[in-house]
Amino acid sequence: MVYNDSMDDSPGAVSISEALGQSEAFLSFQEQISRVAPIERPVLILGERGTGKELASARLHFLSRRWQKPFVTLNCAALTTTLIESELFGYEKGAFTGAGTRRIGRFEQADGGTLFLDEIGNIPMEVQEKILRVVEYGRFERVGAVHPVHTDVRIVGAANVDLAQMARVGRFKQDLLDRLSFEVIYVPPLRVRKGDIMVLANHFAGRMAFELGFDQVPEFGKKAIQDLEAHVWPGNVRELKNVVERAVYKTNGPVITRIDFSPFISPYGPMPEPGTPSIKPTENRTSALSADKESNSDTESVLAQLADLPLKKAVLALERFRLSQALTAARFNQKQAAANLGLSYDQFRGLKKKHGM
Repeated sequence: MVYNDSMDDSPGAVSISEALGQSEAFLSFQEQISRVAPIERPVLILGERGTGKELASARLHFLSRRWQKPFVTLNCAALTTTLIESELFGYEKGAFTGAGTRRIGRFEQADGGTLFLDEIGNIPMEVQEKILRVVEYGRFERVGAVHPVHTDVRIVGAANVDLAQMARVGRFKQDLLDRLSFEVIYVPPLRVRKGDIMVLANHFAGRMAFELGFDQVPEFGKKAIQDLEAHVWPGNVRELKNVVERAVYKTNGPVITRIDFSPFISPYGPMPEPGTPSIKPTENRTSALSADKESNSDTESVLAQLADLPLKKAVLALERFRLSQALTAARFNQKQAAANLGLSYDQFRGLKKKHGM
C-alpha cells in the first residue's frame, strides 16, 4: 500500500510514500485511519518513536474533507511556554520585546484544515487550557491581542507516552484529553510487523541506490535478510531506514551480505574504563524452581548490583552481562548468541572484543 510521495521540501512537509506494509497489524491500523478520517473530530495517535505517527496524521488529513486545505504541523517537544504559545496562537506587533510585526500562529495557518501537534504530552498545562478553549469554542486570542480570532481546525495529536497516566497524575489536562480522544489510534511497532520488514527494506534500498546513482538496486543476501528479520527494531521504521541506507552505501556489489545495525561498533573502539565491574548471575541453579522464578531472581540480582554504579559503568556492566548470558544460553554458539541478542555476528564479535571476553 503506497501513497503518493510529497515532493515539497518546505518545513513541515510530509513524504507519505514510506507508509508501506502488508502485515495484518499494518492493514488493520490503516483501516482504522480510513474509518475515522472523514469524521470531523480530533484524533490521538500513540506509538513508539520512529513508527510513523506523522505519516498517519497526514493520511488522516488527505482522506478527510479537508484534504485541499492546509496540513500544518508543530513538534511540541522541549518548547517553553512562551515559545509554544507564540507558535500556536501568534502575536501582535509590540506584544513583547522583539515583536516588531504581527505573526500568524499555527491555528490561523491551519484554518479550514488540520493541525498536527506532535509530542503533545510536552505542552505546558497553561497552554493546554488555551487549546481546550479552541477545541470547544473555535476561537483564541493572539499574544498581546484584545479581540478573538475565529478558526476552524481539526486537531490531531501524537505522543509516545501514556497520556492517560499523565492525566491521572495531573501532568496533562483531563478535560483536554477527553476532547482530543474521540478516537485513539495506536501505531503498531515494527517488531509486530515482521512481514513488512523486507517490503520496507527493499523500498529504502531502491531510493538510496537512486540517490547514489547506482545502475541497479543491490539485493539482500540470505544472511542479510535473516539479520534484518531477527532484529527487534527499537527505533522502528526510522531505524530500519537508516540501517538499510547505510548497507546500500557500504555495499561493493550487487548483493548486500552484511548489515551494520550500529555505526559505533568497531574492534578499534575504546575499551571499558578500568574498574568497570562485571555482573554475575545468581548461583545455586540446582534447585527445581521454575524458569520464571529463576529469571526474576537474576533480574533482581542484576538490578541490585547496578543500583549504586555511575550510569556509564552500569551500562557497560549490563552489556557485558547480557553477552555472557547469551553465550551461556546458546551453549557458546556465537552466531546463535548474536541472533538471540538481535545482533549480527560481526557486531557480536566486536562487542566481545570490546569487553575483552
